[in-house]
Amino acid sequence: MRSRGTTPHAPRRRAVAALSALVMGASLAIALPGQATAAARVDNPYAGATAYVNPDWSARAAAEPGGGAIADEPSFVWMDRIAAIGGTPGARGLRAHLDTAVSQGADLFQVVIYNLPGRDCAALASNGELGPTELGRYKSDYIDPIAAILGDPAYASLRIVTLIEPDSLPNLVTNAGGTAGSTPECATMKANGNYEKGIGYALHTLGALPNVYNYVDAAHHGWLGWDSNFVPAAEQFKKAATVEGASVADVHGFIVNTANYSALKEPHFKVTDSVNGTTVRQSSWVDWNYYVDELTFAQALRTELVRQGFAPGIGMLIDTARNGWGGPSRPTGPGPTTSVDAFVDGSRTDRRIHAGNWCNQSGAGVGERPTTAPEPGIDAYVWAKPPGESDGSSKPVDNDEGKGFDRMCDPTYTGNGRNGFNLTGALPDSPVAGHWFSSQFQELLRNANPPLDGGNGGEQDTQAPTAPTALRTTAKSSTSVTLAWTASTDNRAVTGYDILRGGAVVGSTASTTFTDTGLSASTAYSYTVRAKDAAGNISAASAALPVTTEAGGSTGTGALKVQYRNTDSSPTDNQIRMSLQLVNTGTSAVDLSTVKARYWFTPEAGASTFATSCDWAVLGCGNVTHGVRTASAPAPGASHYLEAGFGSGTLAAGASTGEIQLRINKSDWSSFQEADDYSRATNTAFADATRIGVYVGSTLTWGTAP
Repeated sequence: MRSRGTTPHAPRRRAVAALSALVMGASLAIALPGQATAAARVDNPYAGATAYVNPDWSARAAAEPGGGAIADEPSFVWMDRIAAIGGTPGARGLRAHLDTAVSQGADLFQVVIYNLPGRDCAALASNGELGPTELGRYKSDYIDPIAAILGDPAYASLRIVTLIEPDSLPNLVTNAGGTAGSTPECATMKANGNYEKGIGYALHTLGALPNVYNYVDAAHHGWLGWDSNFVPAAEQFKKAATVEGASVADVHGFIVNTANYSALKEPHFKVTDSVNGTTVRQSSWVDWNYYVDELTFAQALRTELVRQGFAPGIGMLIDTARNGWGGPSRPTGPGPTTSVDAFVDGSRTDRRIHAGNWCNQSGAGVGERPTTAPEPGIDAYVWAKPPGESDGSSKPVDNDEGKGFDRMCDPTYTGNGRNGFNLTGALPDSPVAGHWFSSQFQELLRNANPPLDGGNGGEQDTQAPTAPTALRTTAKSSTSVTLAWTASTDNRAVTGYDILRGGAVVGSTASTTFTDTGLSASTAYSYTVRAKDAAGNISAASAALPVTTEAGGSTGTGALKVQYRNTDSSPTDNQIRMSLQLVNTGTSAVDLSTVKARYWFTPEAGASTFATSCDWAVLGCGNVTHGVRTASAPAPGASHYLEAGFGSGTLAAGASTGEIQLRINKSDWSSFQEADDYSRATNTAFADATRIGVYVGSTLTWGTAP
């Protein structure tokens, strides 16, 4: 019986311990000084907060037809292996995500802690890299580095919500011996205690940070809703929260339905209903469960957890990313009363074949959008599992992430004891867990409930958004213009904007900024912007904005150029942060080992030695060299420069290196004054940077040196 997974609360009383040590991250600096000065801990971290939107997921969503309707929704970032902390090709690391959250102006960041030894002992698709006995490595190589990054003073303004280890403790209750769903792997983890010890260590270590809010995974009603599981699960959670130095004060709340499909509410039947004298609990679908949806389960579990000794003010989260169950098969009323099975099957909005089915479910839809304090005892509806990320591959796929092939992801598999020997209901042709699954994303959009604008079940939307206003230029160069504008409004929701140059569309975006590139120097252009919604309604155009590009500033004649975006909202803090990318505009490949980019700055007072860091790079930080050098001919704003290069590789004609996120700090961590630095600009979207030099060998091929 297992599947995967505005009423204020009373104030919480919690002990806040000091973080005992900071562990070295992916940086040349030895340590970060001091402890973060965080805002006072609040009862509900979601209240009044602006949550981080993961740009990696958002870009994939926006690239899908109709995906712009949800591309700006906040979701959790998954740290599902050690390499994810520093970043992997195509995916930024934890520090890079946090830096981006700060630059977004967010004050809430959500992250999944998911790498226990012997992880997910009952589902091969989500197995992890650590063996059952590697608790020491889990602590030293995984939790400690995460704690060090989260404890950086640069992130003290963020409320950081951690989702602690999905699909772990519930397995010890239901799959560790004596039931149809039991596995030898789960029995091993119950015997060695490493699930409990790992979670206890994570709670204690992360809970020591004053701006971290720990929420422990608590499965869902279709896993723990039976009386044989409900109280034992609460007892198991209490046990894990009181080992390895942890206490119940380190638990801010719990989350249910992580990465699962259980309906939030069943509007057409209740567990107390009867049909011709037979209770709903006796139906094949409910199967004697005491709960039929996630909201009633979460509220009841919260009561039991308080009874077990957790704080009376704990809050619950519910993952609603994929439990909407809309579309044409969604019932509009109760089912027939010819039998209890006919009644329940005709009433239920959860259209799975069996409540034990968990992998890439056919017919699922996006559920409630992230919402704060929607019901008593519920801190928020959240999107823990970002829509469009696969649950597992439908066929064996070799990978270096430790993720196996689970037959529950195979649509032809006829099941096992955990799903009553039913078909899995999984979508075909799915990739490895966590990888993008376009056809699933499209199905989630089609079946969304509440419907997306213009989607199934919604009234026809014929109202266009208002026209964008305050169109302006935030940066420009000889070849690019960066635009920004004030957002439009709509009776449903604005899903994107078209950017027009001279009356012709040159690009689209889901945000309120856009960089137009490939322009000519010293040339006048005219821009307008118009908004659109999911139903295809298009606003009137904004007022026209005339822009003239800069004169050609490059002293170089080579094929390479560098683009820059500012990732540091404060010019007076103790680090210089930026993102760079090199573009080959020529017709032949370039040997990257011969290429250097120079960013000129002045350090002002303080130490004269520096540390530099690569936080994330599309081509991997291991292939990026970086260091600070003193300029041979110091100039205003340019006494030093950061020089970034490459260990090896080639850059094909027309290609880009992709984003490279870099940082500089003085060895004494004193502050910079960046406002007068030669190379600094304020654009937060990539634009050509003529004040950053590109050298091939010793020859300046792009940019103007100071």
